[in-house]
Amino acid sequence: MADYHAPLEDMRFVLTHLCDMAELSKHERFAHADPESVLSLLDECGRFMREVLAPLNAVGDRTGAKRNADGSVVTVPGFAAAYRRYVDAGWGSVPFDPEFGGGGFPWVVAIAMQEMMTSANMGFSLCPLLTQGAIDAIGHHGSVEQKAMFLPKMISGEWTGTMNLTEPQAGSDVGALTTRAVPNGDGSWSIAGQKIFITYGEHDMTEQI
Repeated sequence: MADYHAPLEDMRFVLTHLCDMAELSKHERFAHADPESVLSLLDECGRFMREVLAPLNAVGDRTGAKRNADGSVVTVPGFAAAYRRYVDAGWGSVPFDPEFGGGGFPWVVAIAMQEMMTSANMGFSLCPLLTQGAIDAIGHHGSVEQKAMFLPKMISGEWTGTMNLTEPQAGSDVGALTTRAVPNGDGSWSIAGQKIFITYGEHDMTEQI
């Protein structure tokens, strides 16, 4: 995968002729996302994925993450530095609300970027992907205070999200999940149950840089 090349021509065709980016950019909220700007952004994103993330894909397969005796986890060599470059470039913030530091681009642009990242290095891509899910959840259901606390740091990439889904008795059967969260009435919740295989939940790449 070190020689990964994003299918930019196909993406350009889809965004131009199927998604009609020119028409989309006529909306006030997407005025900055004109076709030329979007295609330039995707070109640069493809270069980043090819040069920075793809070479680490094989490293992740050969080495993997390491769990220490104290329960801490060390990521694949090179992942932390690559994540810092990902954050510094602002790739994770592109589609999110400018009110919280996002770029305000249409989600269709972010989907193209996500395809590149997942294709170049799926192991790495899980961290930004799960952060995206947490941002969406807080954005739709969080309180004003929660949004103010979490969204700026998660959109910037300073904080990351995780996935806590699988349970010992369930495996891949989501219908067999039994963990419950019950509101206490004071803004807190009581949680009963057990989660296993917590994806990107026992480490923070930003702390290892």
